[in-house]
Amino acid sequence: MTTTTSPAGTTATEPPVTEPPAPFLERFRVPGAFLIGAVLLLGIAPLALSDFRLNLLAKYLCYAVVAVGVSLAWGRGGLLVLGQGVFFGLGGYAMAMHLKLADAAVTGQTLPDFMQLYGAGDALPWWWKPFASPAFALAMTVLLPMAVAAVLGFFVFRRRVKGAYFAILSQALAAAFAVWLVGQQATTGGTNGLTDIQGFFGYDLDDPVNQRMVYFVVAAVLLLLMAAARQLFVSRYGELLVAVRDSEERVRFLGYNPANVKLVAYVVAAGMAGLAGALFVPAVGIISPALTGIVPSVGFVIGAAVGGRASLLGAVLGAVAVAWTQSTLSDAYPAAWTYLQGLLFVVAVGFLPGGLASLVTVLRRKRRTTDDPVTGGAA
Repeated sequence: MTTTTSPAGTTATEPPVTEPPAPFLERFRVPGAFLIGAVLLLGIAPLALSDFRLNLLAKYLCYAVVAVGVSLAWGRGGLLVLGQGVFFGLGGYAMAMHLKLADAAVTGQTLPDFMQLYGAGDALPWWWKPFASPAFALAMTVLLPMAVAAVLGFFVFRRRVKGAYFAILSQALAAAFAVWLVGQQATTGGTNGLTDIQGFFGYDLDDPVNQRMVYFVVAAVLLLLMAAARQLFVSRYGELLVAVRDSEERVRFLGYNPANVKLVAYVVAAGMAGLAGALFVPAVGIISPALTGIVPSVGFVIGAAVGGRASLLGAVLGAVAVAWTQSTLSDAYPAAWTYLQGLLFVVAVGFLPGGLASLVTVLRRKRRTTDDPVTGGAA
């Protein structure tokens, strides 16, 4: 409350200045967007799409889950994560190992079918045995990728490795992981991976009803992770992550440790990728080294870049669009698709850094500049 002096010398009290209330649409913009997304994914899509198309959408939404983590680590934190295929594969193999053991138990076998085919012996490898427990397997789909990311990120960020060096290091990790999987044919299925998965915690995956159930699980997890990531974006940690991205040294001078800030984003993104891999297995019925190497890792980043890595919705829509385009064009142009994928990444990063999500903002700013008479545009 302020006081002013009137011409007669008396003091008058002015009411305190208050901020105008936020517009109704602005206050409900984010909840409304989530509601629309829930209606589209959980209501309209199952009714409008055939079982085959719905299974494809479930596969694309798994990639969208990875894109949520990429949006956090790269869009907010500036970490070009080109090794998300590793964490996607760790979560996928953890889930597939349990499901293969469950399928073997149904038929009275102690070993998965591929181990019997490749002559792995009569005893189950010791590191397979804990995955017979569904609780342990579910926990490992998230905790194992996060643990690997925590160990790697601890040493990398402490030594202040960043930029292109971090991207190359994470990509090398993806390549090494894929090579290791191929070399362990007797215990990981080698090049073929873990295939022909029949059940999902007691449900027959050949039943279209159960396949729809898997789709609903994938869609619900995507919406929940988007809501959680949104809260991280607007939290104090989200602001600190952006500050580290824009001026790491200044954040260090303010008393924060940028390595810890980046480590949290990297670990959370790895957990999301691992969960996406775990959901991918029942949705598609397979996990293989081809889904964990350099090409899929780059594909995850391209989807987020095309849609808009700084926007959750943009990253998710970009991941779905790129995955759909790949499925459509890779069959017709299997050799040329890889080059087109690389071209998409170059164009998105070089000419539209904010992705398609920023296209409206760019056009609006350009129009405002053109119409401003001060800048020489049209009056």
